Amino acid sequence: MIKILIADDQELMRQSLKMILGGVEDFEVTDAVSNGTDVIRSIRENKPDVILMDVRMPKMDGVVCTKIIKENEPDIKIIILTTFDDDEYVFNAIKNGASGYLLKGVSFEELIEAIRKVHSGMAIMNDDITNKVLKLFSEMAKSKDSVEVDEQSINEIKENEWAIIEGIVEGLSNKEIATKLNFSEGTIRNNLSNILNKLGLKNRTQLAIWAVQSDAMSRMNNKNNERN
Repeated sequence: MIKILIADDQELMRQSLKMILGGVEDFEVTDAVSNGTDVIRSIRENKPDVILMDVRMPKMDGVVCTKIIKENEPDIKIIILTTFDDDEYVFNAIKNGASGYLLKGVSFEELIEAIRKVHSGMAIMNDDITNKVLKLFSEMAKSKDSVEVDEQSINEIKENEWAIIEGIVEGLSNKEIATKLNFSEGTIRNNLSNILNKLGLKNRTQLAIWAVQSDAMSRMNNKNNERN
């Protein structure tokens, strides 16, 4: 029997999943909750095998919740089931240990198969998500030649912007960087856009690759030490 926990802030989605999955012979739905903190509580009480996790939920989002769960209960399998295919959500969910990332347009038959595959130790993703991940790997493979930044542009980066770049290199989401720096998430988003424009880069992935390759953070720290 595969024990399943459903986490989604939309009641209609929770109840639909509970009804469909509860009718599958080898499935047992242990709980259906609306936010990340209730996911943590339910895990302690019910010990599920697989969690279907939405991304945007109140109190604690699905990406952060996934990180906490995998740090404390690494054997629990997590499938992100969401309407959002934003690069930030995809990469951080996978980085935090999610075994699957599916969009809500998936059929119930595909979802049932995905749960069984993840429970058996496999990883699953929608084709669109797979393409995003492959594109990331492709960018990383070509990055030595393609990610170049003008030296004058680097000098235009302000101290608070370097702190944001450091968070990107650490793999933090905008929300996590905002918490770390005590800014709003909107401020981080706007500053990140300014950083990319200054450096002539397309996205946070290119920014992270450039910062690591060029050892930009060490260079910045050395400059700060010289000033002090």
